[in-house]
Amino acid sequence: MARILVFWMGGLLALAGLALAQDTSSQDFTPGQIKTGGDVFARHCSPCHGVRMVKPEVGFNLREFPSDQRGRFVNSVIKGKNAMPPWGGLLTPDEIDALWAYVIAGERN
Repeated sequence: MARILVFWMGGLLALAGLALAQDTSSQDFTPGQIKTGGDVFARHCSPCHGVRMVKPEVGFNLREFPSDQRGRFVNSVIKGKNAMPPWGGLLTPDEIDALWAYVIAGERN
C-alpha cells in the first residue's frame, strides 16, 4: 500500500512539474515566432477573430484567451470547436506554436 501511495504521489509531482515547465516555456517567444504567428493569423483566423484580434466578427476574442491554457488552445486549433473548423490538417506544429505566440504575446494595439 505504501509503495502505491509513493508511486501515485511521485506521478502527481511529475505531472505538476511538467505543467509548470510547459507554462513557463510557452511564454518564451521569439520575434520570429510572433511574426510567423501573425502571418498565419492574418491568413486563416482574422475573418472570424478580427484583423489583429480586434473586434472579432463571430469568433472568440483571442485577446482574452488565458495564457495558462496552451493545451486548450492547441486542441481547439487542431480539432476545431463549435463553428470553428479543425486546422490540424492544414497547419504544421510550428505554425500552431507560432500562432500561440502571436495570440499570447503579439500585437496589443
